[in-house]
Amino acid sequence: MSMRFAAKARRGMVAVTIAVGLAVGVAGCGGGDTGDKKKPDTSTAPSERGGSQASPQEGQSAQPLAELRGPDGLTLAVMSAQRDSGGFVTINAQLKNDGSKDAVLSSQLTGNETEIMKNGQSFGGATLVDSKARKRYYVLRDTDGRPLTTIGVQSVRAGDTVPVFMQFPAPSAETTEVSFQLPTFASASIKISG
Repeated sequence: MSMRFAAKARRGMVAVTIAVGLAVGVAGCGGGDTGDKKKPDTSTAPSERGGSQASPQEGQSAQPLAELRGPDGLTLAVMSAQRDSGGFVTINAQLKNDGSKDAVLSSQLTGNETEIMKNGQSFGGATLVDSKARKRYYVLRDTDGRPLTTIGVQSVRAGDTVPVFMQFPAPSAETTEVSFQLPTFASASIKISG
């Protein structure tokens, strides 16, 4: 995959993230004052608030492909693993805090590569493992070294869910099942669709 395509894919993801953030902000704008008690501010993006209740996105099944248990009551539900004709796999997931306290995400999720670490908190440490082909796939990066994954999520409030994504190079077309690994979480086998 060319670096130019990776940069275009990243810009597309950023545009989608901004559009969703704007839609959340517009949805939070109400009409006049109806005398209701003050409602919490919902105009900030989920990563800035530390989470929100997420609904399954279009193209995702209601049942997760896998659920990975992590520390402090965190659970990552992998909702889809979609192969794209452009040569990559996009993992869409929901990070939920089932604990009674706010959970601060470990810096280990970002991985240990200097180039990724300098871009802040992310899910850049995630990998896909194709055991049959004996290959490990790392999160894609754009031309500036930024990981093609959700970034900036520092914590998740108790009871909240944060939608996350990660993009990887696609394994060969014959590979339909891989092991998904994320630091500090249990690993799980997932099926790739598409």
